Amino acid sequence: MPRDHAKGAAILGLDAVSRAIVSCERCRRLRNYCRRVATEKRLAFRDETYWARPVPGFGDHRARLLILGLAPAAHGANRTGRMFTGDGVGGSGDFLMSALHRAGFANLPISRRTDDGLVLDGAFITAAVRCAPPQNKPTRREIANCLPHLQKEIDALPHVQVVVALGKIGFDAYVQLLSNRGVDLGPRPRFAHGSVHVLPGGQILIGCYHPSRQNTNTGRLTAPMMDAVFRKAKARLQQAPITAGEPVERAARSRLDGP
Repeated sequence: MPRDHAKGAAILGLDAVSRAIVSCERCRRLRNYCRRVATEKRLAFRDETYWARPVPGFGDHRARLLILGLAPAAHGANRTGRMFTGDGVGGSGDFLMSALHRAGFANLPISRRTDDGLVLDGAFITAAVRCAPPQNKPTRREIANCLPHLQKEIDALPHVQVVVALGKIGFDAYVQLLSNRGVDLGPRPRFAHGSVHVLPGGQILIGCYHPSRQNTNTGRLTAPMMDAVFRKAKARLQQAPITAGEPVERAARSRLDGP
């Protein structure tokens, strides 16, 4: 297929997947919550019209790096309609985008509005769950309901080689997706910040604490820690060693996994 035709097909494929995500009504609890939040609003956004629909992923259709988060923030992506966008100055969107900017995957170090000019280069950002869940805690059934959306996005992103999972829920959702597809994973990969797992077929899965304020404000996740994760991702994409002497499956582990 000519390059221009292949590019057009990829974009059309992602557009179709995005439309299906936006129109999804599978989880009544989540849909009711998102609509309620959009009606009640936060005082700072009282004059804005909330998106209040499921949120598709966004980024480069040629992405080799997939970044998998948890779910839209109630007053962030549920308001703006773009993942990791609009959850306030210094929020998870800014923290993540700053790291991606330093790593060369984003042209801006902030993510505030859908018209801010942010462009991802070689990366695509999505989430395990597409609707904001109460207390940021989706149920197992809600996660399972969303997995087909993630699978279809991945199907439309044929160049993905490295997946960075932000938090245990996103990490486990990706592992479950592979298991649902019949991929023989051997010992089930376990989440840990900085863990690197070589999957069948050569794809790489990297764990990273989620850049929630709970983690970044307490120092559980720092900018250097996230930079180290994306250095590992870039090294794998460049087929270079991660860190001299570091076994692929090992990483510093906390007794408590991050959210």
